[in-house]
Amino acid sequence: MRVLLLGSGAREHALARAIAASPFLDQLTIAPGNPGMADLGTLVQLPTIAEVLDWITLHPIELVVIGPEAPLAAGWADAIRGAGVAVFGPSQQAARLESSKAFAKSVMQRVNVPTAGYAAFHSVAEAIPFVERSGLPWVVKADGLAAGKGVVVAESVSETISAIQTLAGMPAGQQLLLEERLYGPEVSLIAICDGERYSVLPSARDHKRLYEDDYGPNTGGMGTIAPIHAMNYYTAKQLGALVIQPILDFLRLHDMPFIGALYAGVMLTEDGPKVIEYNARFGDPETQVMMPLIDGDVLKALSDAAHGRLDPDALRWHSRAAASVVIASHGYPENPRRGDPITIDSQRIPAGGMVLHAGTMVADGQLVSNGGRVLNAVGVGATHADALKIAYAVVDCITMPGMQYRLDIGQSELP
Repeated sequence: MRVLLLGSGAREHALARAIAASPFLDQLTIAPGNPGMADLGTLVQLPTIAEVLDWITLHPIELVVIGPEAPLAAGWADAIRGAGVAVFGPSQQAARLESSKAFAKSVMQRVNVPTAGYAAFHSVAEAIPFVERSGLPWVVKADGLAAGKGVVVAESVSETISAIQTLAGMPAGQQLLLEERLYGPEVSLIAICDGERYSVLPSARDHKRLYEDDYGPNTGGMGTIAPIHAMNYYTAKQLGALVIQPILDFLRLHDMPFIGALYAGVMLTEDGPKVIEYNARFGDPETQVMMPLIDGDVLKALSDAAHGRLDPDALRWHSRAAASVVIASHGYPENPRRGDPITIDSQRIPAGGMVLHAGTMVADGQLVSNGGRVLNAVGVGATHADALKIAYAVVDCITMPGMQYRLDIGQSELP
């Protein structure tokens, strides 16, 4: 099978490793990829959908896998399907589950998926009086895509008002959502979907705040651990029946079948699980710990989903654990510094460890930082403690000026 993978982050690096391990793969092309992916496939530059379509015309491809959310929201999957090529990635209409939080909330209400109460506003002048009248702090969300930075969990009325003013100034904040705050542990549930059926991937927990003890600004994710003790394969399937299947059924009945990775961010509250948000693609950094724990052929599952013939039980879970620690650049998330030299002592990486590249590039023969989240140190072991020990041993093999990382990833899963 000839495959084109679109994306350049650690999520795509993890996907490329899984795809390259399949006996069904004949050729893997990655656009644009990153230096860490160069030994897994051929890297090409295809920055626009027009260039992707032109390239496909000259290089016959049997499957396109779209990693990031922006191309999905822009309708790239529709254009590629229109060219007669199978795509793992939802249509622009279906991807509104992520590109419009108001749309996702309306769908959840229609199909009775449990979620937080909310109110939507199109202006600061409407939102602030609502908050003042309520006398309560709210979770403030920009409606559109904001690269993981469009949510503020306010602790007071004044913080809520400040968040409204800040997020309204973002391109994604033309519409704002105010949600009631939920309490409980979070879990990331991601399912491969073919428009009708789904197959759940290992449960994971993301650590979104920059600093230890969940302090500091929200980020795109500073690390993950999988699976979560509270959610094994069978309980994940049960949760999928509550928060994945109703969404698939609704979208299919409204002529926008969801073909791709559907990500439900769920909070396990005292009143039961409630969906915080949906993403219309694989999670980052969740994918980095999910892929090593999958027992089955990932490429075959992606292709079967793209063709509407997914076996829900095709992918099972290994009885192991995985952890990922994100290495971020100096100044992340507000003002990430680029161009810092990176050294990776590959000879010291322990068994079960790996480095996945995210924001990296090669300049004058030197690997340097090229983004906010630069590398992922991943460990896979028999237990959560083993996986974390390996992941942090991998961190010790990485040198970069000003590098930031958390020291408390995965502590909730330790005895």
